[in-house]
Amino acid sequence: MKLLIRNLARSTTEAELLTLFKAYGSVQSCNLVLDKADGKSKGFGFVEMPNQGDAKAAMKNLNYREVDGNRIRVKKAENK
Repeated sequence: MKLLIRNLARSTTEAELLTLFKAYGSVQSCNLVLDKADGKSKGFGFVEMPNQGDAKAAMKNLNYREVDGNRIRVKKAENK
């Protein structure tokens, strides 16, 4: 299941994001979306977890959790 993580602090790293989600199970991929002009975080990213139960547990427990001073929002990513 692919999750969208929003409202990330610009200082949050991909490694920190990965560590947060690994606490709930296996992580297939973790990507912060970066600004092409300056290479800095745009404040959101995606985490893909192969086990749907793990992904739902992560979503439930991490939604509105404070990370680096920001309350992050975690939801299922919509398919384009």
